[in-house]
Amino acid sequence: MQTDVNPVILRPADFAAEAARFILDHAHAAIAARGLFRLALSGGNTPRIVHAQLFALGADLPWNRVQITFGDERCVPPEHADSNFRMAKESLLDAVDIPAGNVFRIRGEIAPADAAREYEDQLAAFASRLGEPRYVHDLVLLGLGEDGHTASLFPGSPALEETARNVLPTIGPKPPPQRITMTFPLLNAARHVAFLVTGAGKHPLVEEIVAGGSAHPAGRVRPTAGAVTWFVG
Repeated sequence: MQTDVNPVILRPADFAAEAARFILDHAHAAIAARGLFRLALSGGNTPRIVHAQLFALGADLPWNRVQITFGDERCVPPEHADSNFRMAKESLLDAVDIPAGNVFRIRGEIAPADAAREYEDQLAAFASRLGEPRYVHDLVLLGLGEDGHTASLFPGSPALEETARNVLPTIGPKPPPQRITMTFPLLNAARHVAFLVTGAGKHPLVEEIVAGGSAHPAGRVRPTAGAVTWFVG
């Protein structure tokens, strides 16, 4: 059964600062309730400015109680310019006091099928220790492509129809084409999903998706027991 909580669109005057405060609020609440904040980071360029504000505003956050995952990754080594891990490392992870073991990196440098299975197994092992049938994120951050894709779930991809696997290899329309992505079953197990979207050209697309009935992949992110918030700048 899908959640009946309607998505919320926020258009803050200070996009990066308000998105960072939103993340920090969820972090403090999760740590108070369960002792750990499980956060999935997104790729692309928009998160950079949010990461900077997370560092600036999150001095009181116990980063040793934050667990980081990645919604998707390009199949490149971690030092590659296209690596989502590298972007997060440079813009956030190197600046905060988070234990290396709390960062679950997708190994984009190995065979895509192996990387997907390895990541899926890592998340499943952690979920099993907590008695969860599927890993539950406290907050998943996602972006939105001009074609309506999110994570590396692109229009027409077979990964859109996956109902059992949590992580899959997939192919994108832009280089580097080979990707690893979380699937809808995993994304929709989250307690909350926040889309970070900048650029006036995407505003009509956001409105279409939030209105419902959209065929775009991002429109299929509907947590079964959670909520969706759109930050639009």
